[in-house]
Amino acid sequence: MSKYSIVVIDDDTVTLDIVTYALEDALDTTVYAFNRSEMAREFLLNNASDKLSLIISDQNMPQYDGLTLLRDCRHAGIATPFILLTADATRDTVIAAKKGGATQFLAKPFVSDDLVDKVKSLLI
Repeated sequence: MSKYSIVVIDDDTVTLDIVTYALEDALDTTVYAFNRSEMAREFLLNNASDKLSLIISDQNMPQYDGLTLLRDCRHAGIATPFILLTADATRDTVIAAKKGGATQFLAKPFVSDDLVDKVKSLLI
């Protein structure tokens, strides 16, 4: 059994694969990868989210954006650390993420090592 459980949500399957592989390679983790935000939302709100170590979500996605997923998790009492990824790193997005309870913020494009370092700082 893996030491960590991480949910990764990104509608771009290339980014989703890069993040998944980087985390699985660097950490003893199980990654639950979702390319559809509605499926991720259902998983987060209806499963044992208290057993999750981390949630990583893209901001700009169809159906539910990252800030909406963050808000829904926090309203449901899910206090799991949350990293918001976005290619649109505006001041307003960063402020909204922090006010919404995001633990970390990472702008795209990013270096896999930077992502892994942020994740390690939250988990280890």
